[in-house]
Amino acid sequence: MKVITWNVNSVRARLPHVELFLKEQQPDVLLLQELKCEEHAFPASLLDFGYNCALFGQKTYNGVAILSKHPIEDIQNGIPNFEDTAARYVEAFTGGVRVASVYVPNGQEIDSKAYHYKLDFLNALYSHCKTLLGFDERLVIGGDFNIAPSDEDVCNPAAWQGQVLCSQLERDAWRKITYLGLADAVKDSTTGAMPYTWWDYRKGAFAKDDGLRIDHLLLSPNAADALKTTKVHKNMRGLERASDHAPVECVLTI
Repeated sequence: MKVITWNVNSVRARLPHVELFLKEQQPDVLLLQELKCEEHAFPASLLDFGYNCALFGQKTYNGVAILSKHPIEDIQNGIPNFEDTAARYVEAFTGGVRVASVYVPNGQEIDSKAYHYKLDFLNALYSHCKTLLGFDERLVIGGDFNIAPSDEDVCNPAAWQGQVLCSQLERDAWRKITYLGLADAVKDSTTGAMPYTWWDYRKGAFAKDDGLRIDHLLLSPNAADALKTTKVHKNMRGLERASDHAPVECVLTI
């Protein structure tokens, strides 16, 4: 099973890219973030590639979706027991695997209201992951976490020291979630330098490969046991009018 996560930064603006990607890569499950549209505005053409869809949309901002070649069941919009007006989490069971598409808040600036909202969101995600791991299912949580877990996930750590995406409290929240027993698929399958998944639109960051690894796939123990390969589709970031994020893939033996 090929599971891919991708922050498309507006599914309608990036529609030709998403259609090309589906045609070429044929993922079994595609987890999308930052749709920037409501359900009625989601491009129906994507379903013509043979996908079912669970979608939690929002006008102009946020929005997450699960596309799957398998039937989709047990859909959950939003993190349970967490009050949130933003569409940032959708979960479902499909093809023998429980999957979730998550778009963690950016946080904007350290100690801002948005930053504390991000920490609250991550704490709620921690609590829910703890519950999900109790089901003893194959579980894949993919998305834009807006966290570079360590300095090895940052091209220029000195420039990002203490900044949002790399601050200590965010990294502590990340470790708290992974220490529940969730494997970081890309990290655990990569030797050498970590691949980046996001490059700022400004200052020629992509051309200089001045990036961060902030898009992740977290696997439950039995999903991690089934992990074969991972890949970052960096070529998609190089297209004209591309999303600033690249798709991140894992392949499981099911």
